[in-house]
Order: sequence, then structure tokens, then C-alpha cells
Amino acid sequence: MKTKEFKEQLKEMSVEQMIDMENEYREELFNLRFQLATGQLENTARIQTVRKAIARVKTALRQAENN
Repeated sequence: MKTKEFKEQLKEMSVEQMIDMENEYREELFNLRFQLATGQLENTARIQTVRKAIARVKTALRQAENN
């Protein structure tokens, strides 16, 4: 998903949905790190993508909190 599309999608979500999304990304990041440690990870760039997605969700949550 493109960054612009992702940001638009976040704007339309409720706070609860964003929290759920963040938790899903954190779980995925944990699994990716586990795969990296065991040598099973094929796409190492996915770790960085998931980390950025978590940061974007946290930013959107913070903005929603301030509004």
C-alpha cells in the first residue's frame, strides 16, 4: 500500500481501529524478528516497512488525541 493511501485510510479509522492495527503490526514485527533470528526471513525490507507503519499509526493516534 502506498504511503498516501495508508495515511488516508488512517484518517477514516476510529481510535479503537487504529489501536488494533498497531497491535497487529507489533505482532507481525515480533514474528519477523523471530524469523530473522532463526534464518527463515526472506524479505528483510519488510521489517523496516512494518516499523514505519507502526510509527504512522502512532502519529495518527497522537493527532487524534490532540483533536
